[in-house]
Amino acid sequence: MKTLALAILLASPLSLSAAGKRPNFLIIVADDQATSDFGFYDPKSTLETPNLDRLAAEGTVLDAAYHMGSWSGAVCTPSRHMIMSGASVWHLPRKKRDGAGAKLAASLADNSLAAVFNRAGYDTMRTCKNGNSFAAANRKFQVVRDASKRDAPDPLGSGWHAQQVLDYLAQREVEKDPDPFLIYFGFSHPHDTRNGKDDLLAKYGASNHTDRSVLPKLGAKSPPLPPNYLPRHPFDSTHMGCRDEVNVSGVWDKRDPATVRNEIGREFACSENIDIQVGKVLAKLETMDQLENTIVIYTSDHGIAIGRHGLMGKQNLYEHTWRVPFIVKGPGIKAGHRAPGNAYLMDLLATCCDFAGIESPPTNEGTSLRPILEGKKETVRDTLYGVYCGGTKPGIRSVRSGDWKLVKYEDEKNGTVHTQLFDLASNPLELLPAHHDSAVSKLTGIKPDGVQTNLAAKPEFEAKRKELEELLLRQMKDHDDPYRFSDHTGS
Repeated sequence: MKTLALAILLASPLSLSAAGKRPNFLIIVADDQATSDFGFYDPKSTLETPNLDRLAAEGTVLDAAYHMGSWSGAVCTPSRHMIMSGASVWHLPRKKRDGAGAKLAASLADNSLAAVFNRAGYDTMRTCKNGNSFAAANRKFQVVRDASKRDAPDPLGSGWHAQQVLDYLAQREVEKDPDPFLIYFGFSHPHDTRNGKDDLLAKYGASNHTDRSVLPKLGAKSPPLPPNYLPRHPFDSTHMGCRDEVNVSGVWDKRDPATVRNEIGREFACSENIDIQVGKVLAKLETMDQLENTIVIYTSDHGIAIGRHGLMGKQNLYEHTWRVPFIVKGPGIKAGHRAPGNAYLMDLLATCCDFAGIESPPTNEGTSLRPILEGKKETVRDTLYGVYCGGTKPGIRSVRSGDWKLVKYEDEKNGTVHTQLFDLASNPLELLPAHHDSAVSKLTGIKPDGVQTNLAAKPEFEAKRKELEELLLRQMKDHDDPYRFSDHTGS
């Protein structure tokens, strides 16, 4: 009977935890990466990422994972705060606390990811870029090797971050460290400046373009324009003068096809290099016999536009920027599985705690994704709320319920409100009237049908718009959003 019981235990996907061996965690976070870059989200993508493809095939991929948003043009700042703390966007420490209802606990850093796992007996280590993060929480890691590395050679780029992890693992191997570990493996790329390696740039027909006076020369392998490309956004999206929209090296304020395609090629060169570096770390864990007991999470702090909808940065709430890639593989994770999830990045802390058998800290607002990752549920929430107000106020808000999504924009200076309503089932690219222009269709090869547009002004969708307007207002109240739109009456 003992032999049979042992055999059953070893066959169980949770056998490592059941045997008392707590899982390790490798949390990989890219900087500015859209879901549609990857073949496991968009089969038409020409980006090659064999190591991440393998993670996706052997783990669970979430199709509806989001960062909640930002009150700053540096969108990565609140995003990384949410990853570290499990707190929601309006409950984060800000330089300027505008509005009532903020519930920030003074002990937020003491209840952040590394602090919680330190107390539970884990060894914690991080490498990532400098700045635009939660500095007080970052310092809680026992080993910190941070630097911004966005050049092409390995010592000056993504290879540097990988080497910090490899060195740390090698030291553990030498010391025969028996403690479980949590490693935060962050990259500085593919955030601009997207300086790619020569061989990878050539592979994607791109160049590290630096001459503003001329357009970049494209190669035969340059990526195509995004299907939702526009030469300009159809209205002021509340922060059109921010750095990302007018001053990114290699792009500046240009939106011509050559500039956009070259920048996507640079993005792909940087992203494939990230994949190569991830592969090195996974191989090291495998040689150490640690990979099977390591929960690997791959995500990004947010998405990015790069020509989609005529935008370049992350200061918007279109799906290409609001959504984030999200893959999880490891002991107990359902293999070859996809689910919507309806997840936020702030759910990461609760999820890691759940798999480690650690109680989530009292400041955590996230929800464990474990039921999703084990294949027991499809989503952890019905409604998703998004915010961007790093420019004019109140800025942009979005709400998603099922396949329906509402986005509102308002500039306090002129009081103009723009509203968008999308049925993502029939219009996943969030195509607008401008995408129906024949000149745009000629460039993208996309010919939208009648429902692939903004439906907000169509009478037949008035009831749906009203339903989502009310839902958005409830979400704003529930999340202690200090702002309201001028057409929110009785709020």
